[in-house]
Amino acid sequence: MGTYRSKPKVIEATQFKGIEEIPNGVFVETLFSDPADFGGGRWYSVYYVITIHGQKTYVQFGDWIITEQDGIRHYPCKPDIFEKTYEPVD
Repeated sequence: MGTYRSKPKVIEATQFKGIEEIPNGVFVETLFSDPADFGGGRWYSVYYVITIHGQKTYVQFGDWIITEQDGIRHYPCKPDIFEKTYEPVD
C-alpha cells in the first residue's frame, strides 16, 4: 500500500446565507407539514441542490455550495469542513 496526496484543485463556491441570496444551483421546495407535527400543519420551505449523481441533497443556512467539475451540478459542504479544506485564491 502506498501513500498518496490529492491533487490541488480550484473550486467555485458560495455560502448559503439565507433566502435573500439564494446561490445559483440551490432549489426551493415548499411543503406542508403533517398537522400532527405542528398542531394544524403549516407551510415551510426546504432548500436543496442536485449532485453530480442526480441526488437531491438538502442544504442549510451557512453551508457552502460547491460547483462540481461539470459546472452544472453542486454539492453542500458544512462551514467547519470547508474552512479546514479550502483557502481563498488570490
